[in-house]
Order: sequence, then C-alpha cells, then structure tokens
Amino acid sequence: MAHETLLTPVNLGSLTLPNRILMAPLTRARTPDSVPGPLQQTYYGQRAGAGLVVSEATNISPTARGYVYTPGIWTDAQEAGWKDVVDAVHAKGGRMALQLWHVGRVSHEMVQPDGQPPVAPSALKGEGAQCFVEFDDGSAGRHPTSTPRALETDELAEVVDDYRQAAVRARRAGFDMVEVHAANAYLLNQFLATGSNQRSDRYGGSLANRARFPLEVVDAVVEVFGAERVGVRLSPFIEIFGLTDDEPEAMAFYLTEQLSARGLAYLHINEPNWAGGDITLSEEFRRGLRERFGGGLIFCGHYDAERAEQIIDAGLADAVAIGRSYIANPDLVERFRQGAALNEPDSATFYGGGAEGYTDYPFLPAKEPVTAS
Repeated sequence: MAHETLLTPVNLGSLTLPNRILMAPLTRARTPDSVPGPLQQTYYGQRAGAGLVVSEATNISPTARGYVYTPGIWTDAQEAGWKDVVDAVHAKGGRMALQLWHVGRVSHEMVQPDGQPPVAPSALKGEGAQCFVEFDDGSAGRHPTSTPRALETDELAEVVDDYRQAAVRARRAGFDMVEVHAANAYLLNQFLATGSNQRSDRYGGSLANRARFPLEVVDAVVEVFGAERVGVRLSPFIEIFGLTDDEPEAMAFYLTEQLSARGLAYLHINEPNWAGGDITLSEEFRRGLRERFGGGLIFCGHYDAERAEQIIDAGLADAVAIGRSYIANPDLVERFRQGAALNEPDSATFYGGGAEGYTDYPFLPAKEPVTAS
C-alpha cells in the first residue's frame, strides 16, 4: 500500500476520519438558482472517499454573495438541497462539512439584493478585485467590484445571526461539521487585516478589536454545532482582491490562540499558489501554529501525496486538504492507495457549466476479484 501515512485515521474534534486527505472547498459555480441539486449529489457523492469532504463556499445570506451560480444556505429549498447532497455522501460512508461564506466587499450591486452596495468593515474598495455577475443579456463573467459601505456597529449582530442561522440549517441538513471561512480576503478576513479594517469602534484598531467580529461569528456557530464539530479556515499573508495587512503573523498567532482556547476541532490554513504570490509558509511559522493550537492542523495548497506525507510525518500537520487534484480524481484516495497515476484537471471547466469537467472524470478500472483455483 502506497502513502501509508495519508491513509491512517485521524481524529478531528469528535470525528474520527478514515484518512488524512480532505477534499478542499472548491467553488465550481454550478448552481444557477443557488440550490444544490442532483448534479451536486453526484459530484460530492463521487468524492465521499475523502477523510472529510468540505463543501464549496456557501453564502450565508443574500447579502453575502459576490459570485452568481454559487450555493446558499438561507432558504428552505437550499437546506433541502444540501440535505440530499449530505445524504448522498453519507450513503457512501463519507463525512461532510459545510463552509460558511460571506464575501464582504468582493461583490457588486448587480449581485446584491435591490442593487444595494456590498458591505465591509470600512468603505474601502479592494483595488483590482473582481466578482462574478450575470449581465443583462443572460451571460455571466468577471466584473470589477463596487465600493462597499461600512457596516454600522449595531448591524454586526445581525450578520453574526446570519451565520448562526446558517449553522442551524447546516445541522438540520445533516452536515457532520461546519467550517467558518475567514480566509482569501472575504468578509472575516477583511476585519482581520489592517488595510481593509480602518474602523474606530471596538471592532477596529488593535489585534483583539480586529479579531472581535470573526470570533463572535465562531462563537455563534459553536453554540449550534459544538466546538468539537467546528473548523476555521485562514490564509495568513495572502494579498488578493486588494487586501493588505501590516500584522499578518501577529494576527495569525493571536487568532490561533483564541480559537484553541475555544476547543475548535481544526484550523485549516490556505497557502495558495493561484493568487497573491506563491505562498509557502516557513517551518518556523508552522511550528508557531502547532504550539498555539490544540486541535487538528490542516494545510491546503499545491500538495501532492509525497509533500503531504512529509509535512504530516514532520509533526507540522495532522491532515492536508487537496483541491485541484480532487476536481479531476473523484477516487483520489484510492489512487494514492494504489500509487496510480492521476487524471489532469481541465481548467477550462473549473467554473460554470454542467456535468462536463464536473462529474465525468474517469475512475480507476474496477479490479476483478481474485478467486482460488
């Protein structure tokens, strides 16, 4: 058996995963009405062999959206659609987490309810940022974001409640865990970063103040799911969508300590190579996270099986999340087990469309059973 380290079980909170390979959250833009359907049931069910399937980023409310054709979790129909997806994953022995998402300023009036501006910590546009909108002729594509309006202090509790209600729906839909998306320059990340958060109230300024709103969100979600079923995704040092931060390491360590004190199941660190430079975290930084966090530590970013095993064997991670390889290899765990070659993903079909490039990637041929002669 190849890659034995990756194929050993691991505990994340109160869950025991059969392997250390997570399916990373992957926006695929295939829910035109924001309601997951049969296509998503097939897609996620095909990938149920992952230790944990983390859903694509899922909007918690109508104002959380910045990309058309992405799913939500604020209506009964969306909840029912996700329940069918979770049932499909569970039917194949899998476990699934829902990633809770609010894009903040990475949006445009065309995507927002009643053409309102998007919301953010401060009324600062992300320079160079683009969202994904539907145009008047019915086509869709990238579009520069709008200048947001700053959330009033008394509005923040309403957004926290949106997260809470999304978690309630996720629990009713049968998800095993939820992941709070606080990465990739979206709303919670915007509160954490100095360049996007220039507030003068108790939610701006110091590390503790800038972390206050994201931690209030985490606390609300924990009330619903329990800390042992909640994870958080962060992306220290990322600079995309105009996001800048003068204190990325200090904030990462402060937030890690706060999340550890809450007993969260896992911390999911994104180190992408698709934007904001090729972010490869230092061993010193990884050890700093490990020293500060008592739960499971997961890294995601251009990992293959060999590199994933190295970081786990070094004691720097408990598991890895894999994205693009999971797009093209629904049976990725089995391919690692057999040391088999991987299908190459087709980037032209990453976003939008139907089954092509989504549910039609080939599996390994089924092995014939060996019989005694």
